[in-house]
Amino acid sequence: MDDDKPMTDQAMETIATAVEASKDAAVMAAKKVRKAAKKVAKKVAPKKSKKASKKKAKKAAKKSSKKAAKKSVKKAAKKTAKKTSKKAPKKVAKKKKAKKAKR
Repeated sequence: MDDDKPMTDQAMETIATAVEASKDAAVMAAKKVRKAAKKVAKKVAPKKSKKASKKKAKKAAKKSSKKAAKKSVKKAAKKTAKKTSKKAPKKVAKKKKAKKAKR
């Protein structure tokens, strides 16, 4: 320490240099951490995204198959309802004719 400078100035200088050094160290550490995180992300991210996309695809397939099944059931129900409504009067007429023929 210099004897010419007052103690407060010397203390301020040492504190300033310590702050600079710690700041530089923190910046370097942050850069290293960021770099390492990027490397890890590159290795891990593709695997996770593939799994996620497979799961989404499976869910979508299930949903679409359920919807298709519902639609086909509805269509079949409509068709049968139409057919029965058309056939019912014909059957009644046939039964009436058969009863008349038996007499």
